[in-house]
Amino acid sequence: MTASLHPEAGLESLHRQLRLLNDRDELTRLCDRYVHHLDKDRASDAWLDGIFTEDVHLTFPFGEFKGLEGLTDFQRMARTTFARTHHISANHTVDLDGDEARVTAHLMAIHVRAADEPAAHFDIGGHYEARARRTPHGWRIHRFVFDLVWQSGEAPQAKTAAS
Repeated sequence: MTASLHPEAGLESLHRQLRLLNDRDELTRLCDRYVHHLDKDRASDAWLDGIFTEDVHLTFPFGEFKGLEGLTDFQRMARTTFARTHHISANHTVDLDGDEARVTAHLMAIHVRAADEPAAHFDIGGHYEARARRTPHGWRIHRFVFDLVWQSGEAPQAKTAAS
């Protein structure tokens, strides 16, 4: 029998498609909010639990940061190293598996050391993979891995990463 003979089957299919589209939109917006907060909310860590799970694990070429406390240390390091930043996340691909998701995207970031010298900056580009899970408060990132492809300018000196 076709869906037209069983309207509830058509509605169920439509509901699944709508949830899939909504989840993809929410996950893309979650990643966009992350990079927006990196640039616009540098003076506060209040946004972290709106993006990440408590057991979040971030991996960058210069270190790993675990848990919200480790993330707070990472944010503090970024704020003291750079006066301003500009992150661009694009080309999101979302793979869903129930209440788990994998988002891959491209990332470019400009890091300005001194606000009064915006022409002097350190730039990076690469790809990231964000693993997210559905929580009672919406989607949250629990694993984030950045793969550096290129960099330009003088890189900051390595600092000890929080574990």
